[in-house]
Amino acid sequence: MELPVIDLAPYLEISAKLGSESDSSNLDPELKRLCQEVSRTLRETGALVVKDPRCSAEDNDLFIDMMEKYFEQPDEFKRLQERPQLHYQVGVTPEGVEVPRSLVDQEMQEKLRAMPEEFQPSTPRGPDPKWRYMWRVGPRPSKTRFKELNSEPVIPEGFPEWKDTMDSWGYKMISAIEAVSEMAAIGFGLQKDAFTSLMKQGPHLLAPTGSDLRRYGQEGTVFAGYHYDLNFLTIHGRSRFPGLNIWLRNGQKVQVKVPVGCLLIQTGKQIEWLTAGDCIAGMHEVVVTKRTAEAIKVAQEQNCSLWRVSSTLFAHVASDAVLRPLGHFAGSPLAVKYPPICAGEFVEKELAESFGNIPRKFTEIHRLQQT
Repeated sequence: MELPVIDLAPYLEISAKLGSESDSSNLDPELKRLCQEVSRTLRETGALVVKDPRCSAEDNDLFIDMMEKYFEQPDEFKRLQERPQLHYQVGVTPEGVEVPRSLVDQEMQEKLRAMPEEFQPSTPRGPDPKWRYMWRVGPRPSKTRFKELNSEPVIPEGFPEWKDTMDSWGYKMISAIEAVSEMAAIGFGLQKDAFTSLMKQGPHLLAPTGSDLRRYGQEGTVFAGYHYDLNFLTIHGRSRFPGLNIWLRNGQKVQVKVPVGCLLIQTGKQIEWLTAGDCIAGMHEVVVTKRTAEAIKVAQEQNCSLWRVSSTLFAHVASDAVLRPLGHFAGSPLAVKYPPICAGEFVEKELAESFGNIPRKFTEIHRLQQT
């Protein structure tokens, strides 16, 4: 499936001129339509493809080139950046650590069995066979009820460009998320800053994954089991290997194709809360498909890297901000399902309910956001 591509350029040209309380009433009709297209697509598919002139294909390639080089290093080298004592909140997470939701969430398993066979997700055989690198992006609050680990970032030796490349790509993707968040707010009939005001100093995390297709390139291998993300919105640069499946609101399973130079955005649980379920957290998985196998063959012929890199960034509502249905969504009949709660408490509660039967090291914030 090819999702419609939303060009952010027209909105970016006028966004700075819009006040924080702007809504669709004073927008150009064409821009208003564009914002409504953003909110409609997020509502109906849980995913959105955008083109941001500030985030070029060259930027994405530069980041993926560096991450491919890193993931290709020997396991012994990569484990020097492993920080299990810090619950893997910084540095590298080896393969076999992250656990798919569909393996531990019994309610989800019951729903999967009730799906038509052609729409059912692939069944993982154990922990995800992928590596991940955790890199925090953006400022954090000096005072918070949910104090994060104050550990220093981990930078691998031999990568002098590491910090600049990680920060540059991370901030650019956050900027794209902020623009989409403003457009979605306007499209939903809210004020322009309804979402972005809650995201200030949020615990945003750049968390690229690396999957070794030389070892795990067999069709049907599950790199990220069926799940949704806990955060507000998730964004990725285009991967060089396909494999992402998403589920539309009607339950249909589709393969996503992201054009070169574009970014993929997916809805998380926090935006579902803020819209009282009008926009729900999108279900998705990453699996080696026939298209992945074809891309592997081409990469082998061209002597290219066989590591599948996903430049994932999790954008969050600030931990001390309150999640509650916003604006007119507060009057929805479903609003009672989304009572006010601090974002930090929400994450803790969500993890405790879904993963109370697995070790604590798997229940830290971000650990089971496995896109």
